[in-house]
Order: sequence, then C-alpha cells, then structure tokens
Amino acid sequence: MTNPQRIDMPDPTIAAKGKGTGGMDYTIVGTTMQAVICELDPGETIVSQSGGMAWMSGNITMNTNMSGGIGGLLRRVVSGESLFVAEYTATNGKGIISFASDFPGKIVPITLAAGQEVIAQKQAFLCAEKSVTFDIFFQRKLGAGFFGGEGFIMERLKGPGVAFVAFDGEIVEYTLEAGQILKVDTGYVAMIEPTVSMDIEMVGGFKNILFGGEGLFLTTLKGPGRIWLQTMPMMVLANSLAQYMPQAQAGTNPANIGGNVINNLFNQ
Repeated sequence: MTNPQRIDMPDPTIAAKGKGTGGMDYTIVGTTMQAVICELDPGETIVSQSGGMAWMSGNITMNTNMSGGIGGLLRRVVSGESLFVAEYTATNGKGIISFASDFPGKIVPITLAAGQEVIAQKQAFLCAEKSVTFDIFFQRKLGAGFFGGEGFIMERLKGPGVAFVAFDGEIVEYTLEAGQILKVDTGYVAMIEPTVSMDIEMVGGFKNILFGGEGLFLTTLKGPGRIWLQTMPMMVLANSLAQYMPQAQAGTNPANIGGNVINNLFNQ
C-alpha cells in the first residue's frame, strides 16, 4: 500500500496583523469573506456576543453570561441583540480563537484609548478584548433612527482595548470639519465618532422623489469627526436579489427553490 499523497491548501490571504493592549496577537485573513484569528496569552480573555465564534483551540474555556445585569438585558431585548455575552479565556498556555463575518465585507480592528468611543451600525460588533465595553446607543433624533436607514439603535464601543467590527463591502473613511455635512443614502453609514451628529433630510423636488430612485430620505452627517461608510449594505444587496426570489405558492417543494433562484439569475 502506497503512502497517501499529502494534500496542501494555499495559505489564506493575510489582510492585517497586529497586537492587542493585553498581549493578544491577531491576524485577519481573507479578502471578501474574512475571519479574525486571535492568539491569547494564558489567562487572557476575549468577549463576543453569543454565537459569534467560528473555531477555537481545546484549551479555550467559554463562559456565557448576561453582561450588564438587568439593565443590559433590557437594552438587548429592546434592540434585538443576543441576550448573552460569551467570554473566551486561554488556559494552560496560549490558545487561538477565531471569529468570522457572515457577509461579504471587511473586518476592521479598532484600537481605542481609555475613554475613547465609536458608534457603529447595529450588529457590526464581532469581538473585543475584555477591557472594551460595548453597549446600545439610541439615536437622540427619532427621524434619523426611523427613516435614515441606520436604525434607531446602534452600538457604542468604548476603550481601552482593541475591538473588531464587521462591515458590508469595502470601507471609505472621511474626516468632516466642524459644520461640514455629508449626505448619505440609506444603510451606507458603518461607523461614526460620537462628535458627529446624524439626522435625516427629505429629498427635495417632486421629480426627484418619484424618479430619482434614492428613496424619500437621506442621512445627513455633520462634523466635526471621522465617519466610515460601507459600499455594499446588506439591505441594498437583499433588495437587489429580491427580484430573483421565487414567490411562495401552495404545493411548492422547498427543495426546488435554490434551483429556481439560480435559473432566474442566469436567464436575465
């Protein structure tokens, strides 16, 4: 019997490498479907919302709890976030743990100084060092929340420490001067600094509303501060694919739905 041939796979593309503030080393791999791999020192802990882990070494222990007590629980119920937070700790030596994005886009490491904050779109948070606090951020202006497309509820991340967020598509960064305004279509705001104010503006002009194709409202971002925009919001992609989805009919076999979608795509 001959020896089996070794199967070698190409190494994944390394998008970024770095260190956390507590000793953690991290590597972000992939191009469009990325994952972050964290190497933890003994006793070091990384936190994530429940269900975010992709793989981990055998010496990583997991502890799930309701961080923030009753107040944190109520805020998560209102926001629709997971009710639980998972803590992963390396024991008996170094350990590795990975978190993967569930949508084509970029995983971005954010290094926050003590007290430094950023406001990210809901469900962008992937994982962070235990020193980072994350909480719900409610839009103060109801219009921006209900009509701006970014949602009434966002996520606030506060340092010190390194946090990882997952955004849709590519990322474009702008720095707004005091009073400078950028108008953004629905869903494209990924993250802002807390000094940036967010509001909504109704599209002017009867023809623009009927034929402009941009919707009734635009999100307005007013400086000073930095903003990060994403090029392929999940809701935009979902709307683009919706026309190819088959309509549910009585007696339809669910096993045929996938084939019908592919046929619709190639028959355009």
